[in-house]
Amino acid sequence: MATNNRQPIFLPLEDVDSEHCALIVDKGLAQVKGIESHKVELNNRRATITVNDTDTVTAAVKAIQDLGYGVTTVKQSFPVLNMTCASCAISAESGVKYADGVVNAAVNFATARLSVEYLPNMTNPLALQKAVQSIGFDLLIEDEAKEQETLEAIHEKKFRTLKNKTIWAILLSLPVVTIGMFFMDMPYGNEIMWFFATPVVLWLGKDFYINAWKQAKHRSANMDTLVALSTGIAYIFSVFNMIAPDFWHARGLHAHVYFEAAAVVIAFILLGKLLEEKAKGNTSSAIKKLMGLQPKTVMVIQSDGTEKQTAIEDVNAGDVILVKPGEKIAVDGIVKSGNSYVDESMLSGEPVPVLKIENEKVFAGTINQKGSFQFTAVKVGKETMLAQIIRMVQDAQGSKAPVQKLVDKIAGIFVPVVIGIALITFVLWIVLGGESGLVQGLLAAVTVLVIACPCALGLATPTAIMVGVGKGAENGILIKDAESLELAKKVNAIVLDKTGTITEGKPQVTGIKWLNEDETVKQILFSLEKQSEHPLAEAVVKHMAGTAPVSLSTFESITGKGAKAGYNNENYWAGNRKLLLENNISITDELQLQADKWSEQSKTVIWFADSHQALAVLAISDKIKETSIEAIKQLQRMGIELYMLTGDNEATAKAIAQQTGIANYKAEVLPQHKADFVKKLQQEGKTVAMVGDGINDSTALATADVSIAMGKGSDIAMDVAKMTIISSDLSKISQAIRLSKQTVATIKQNLFWAFIYNLIGIPIAAGILFPINGFLLNPMFAGAAMALSSVSVVSNSLRLKWKK
Repeated sequence: MATNNRQPIFLPLEDVDSEHCALIVDKGLAQVKGIESHKVELNNRRATITVNDTDTVTAAVKAIQDLGYGVTTVKQSFPVLNMTCASCAISAESGVKYADGVVNAAVNFATARLSVEYLPNMTNPLALQKAVQSIGFDLLIEDEAKEQETLEAIHEKKFRTLKNKTIWAILLSLPVVTIGMFFMDMPYGNEIMWFFATPVVLWLGKDFYINAWKQAKHRSANMDTLVALSTGIAYIFSVFNMIAPDFWHARGLHAHVYFEAAAVVIAFILLGKLLEEKAKGNTSSAIKKLMGLQPKTVMVIQSDGTEKQTAIEDVNAGDVILVKPGEKIAVDGIVKSGNSYVDESMLSGEPVPVLKIENEKVFAGTINQKGSFQFTAVKVGKETMLAQIIRMVQDAQGSKAPVQKLVDKIAGIFVPVVIGIALITFVLWIVLGGESGLVQGLLAAVTVLVIACPCALGLATPTAIMVGVGKGAENGILIKDAESLELAKKVNAIVLDKTGTITEGKPQVTGIKWLNEDETVKQILFSLEKQSEHPLAEAVVKHMAGTAPVSLSTFESITGKGAKAGYNNENYWAGNRKLLLENNISITDELQLQADKWSEQSKTVIWFADSHQALAVLAISDKIKETSIEAIKQLQRMGIELYMLTGDNEATAKAIAQQTGIANYKAEVLPQHKADFVKKLQQEGKTVAMVGDGINDSTALATADVSIAMGKGSDIAMDVAKMTIISSDLSKISQAIRLSKQTVATIKQNLFWAFIYNLIGIPIAAGILFPINGFLLNPMFAGAAMALSSVSVVSNSLRLKWKK
């Protein structure tokens, strides 16, 4: 954020609605280093700060958020155009980071996207676009619906242009290479080479010079700078030697020309970029597949019963849509009539089609099989699960793994260092190279500039992340950011919630024992449970369907224990045994005996009581998922410690733990205690993953190192979690960990080869082998090696796609 003029920065606050809240925020800001002055204005709901740099603003926003309050920021992602290398990404990122109102910004070279968080009261996408344009790049800020089409059109045009340039560069370079290598002494050989090399350098390679000049104006350098310097020097030197050969002849030297080096380097670099673009297109194939799942038009049933072909963007929530056999479902909705099997494999990774009957949910992007049905649209456009998955995958592919931050720093200083090495090489050759020192020094300096492009370094991490995240999405594992993908391989302790995670999360009442069966008491229980949002309460309501409700005077949900309601000046309770004991409610031996019997059968026991005694005990059973036991064994074989936490009673928890083979479990755990348990494991030095599906798991999910939500659980759990298992199948967790290991291994391989390539290539290019065996690397071979290094890194990342 640009703060050199030390203008006040306004942070719009959320949830700060009292003097006490304002005081807490004020104290929090006082702890942030770098804030010169600050003031919290309750009336305007904002904090005014004066700072020196971007990092301080980011720290201030984080400090407010850590206190449990919000700052109104906007997070958006935009495609960045005209980038050519990793250094470009760093230049574009810096340009945005230091713009007014930007809290955080990151540019990913592989995905060519800017992820930015900004204060909407201080800036907007248009201002961000101008900031990027000022340093020679561009930002696409179109509407999301049209963005992909526009982007594809731009990429297609760019690829076509690049392909044409590459073909022409190779065709024009061939005669130059042939003459330069085999017919150097032919009449007018230099002039013919100049004739063919000039259009390659000045026409087909002009973008390198234009972009290098733009970078130079901003005191920056990138790959284009290296290419422009190397080929420009080789070309100008050759033209001079062709026009004024007597300058060298008078000094007893031959006037060599290097037109073939200038032309072939550009041809090879264009070829490398062409192959790189094609390979990068393959790394994002997962996104393209997901985007291709949504049909362009749907059949909407009108109010008069007629059918109307409607564009997908014109569909509204509440519309009734007809789906015929073999058609793709366009939006999320609920089946109104008819039934069919639906293939949900592209969303969940599960190959078996799912039966959809009346009132069942259907999702955009899934494929109807043989039947036909009508459904009511519930979520359309950006709201559908498919749209959210696409957005999540895009964000994850564009996010930076921790290792990438170090690579970015290296890439940022790499080009100036290389230019420095090239100059030192040139000077050393002049001093130590004897008669031909100047010519060979110039050639060596050009070769150093050509071979040392940082592209491979810049592509090493993001291409592997792109493929890893895409492969996860194809297998029903949604990964929110690169950090969690990198961290998952280190997980050595997993905390599992029971209901909906290990078990199906579809509890059913299997028995009720009444102290005295009374219709009014039944109605009170039904009414109390109807107001509760707990899944167990839903099971009771389903079981007692048909019971007439009564009007309760009060209702209170008691987290982790149950609920309390008032009726006719009497209090009634429904929940666990702990709730009854805390309120001094007596339990008869008859009911206790039945409760113990059900607990031994691993059933969950719910008590219902008035202020004095227990009136009934209910048994609720929740089946263990078919895949859970094998999934738990897989994780244990991987050497991971498993812990089960549940709010359920001790007997039920013990029975489930025994059936699944989990040695460590805790029963009757309150939601806040789940987070404490995760912290305890972290303090013991463990890397902890938390797996849950409910609102009550959200705090523990936020606390864990790696958070995994079950896709069939609550939206809050999925919002908090860094990974989501769409099918809610526990066996996907071991797949996610293996994917993390494979991705990190690929990143390490890529970085190793990128660094080794430069560590070996630069000294050889500088001529370190010349005193030993007389070998001096030709610039055109250096150009070929540089192009191949980028292609090899991307190709290595693509190997991830074929791994199981």
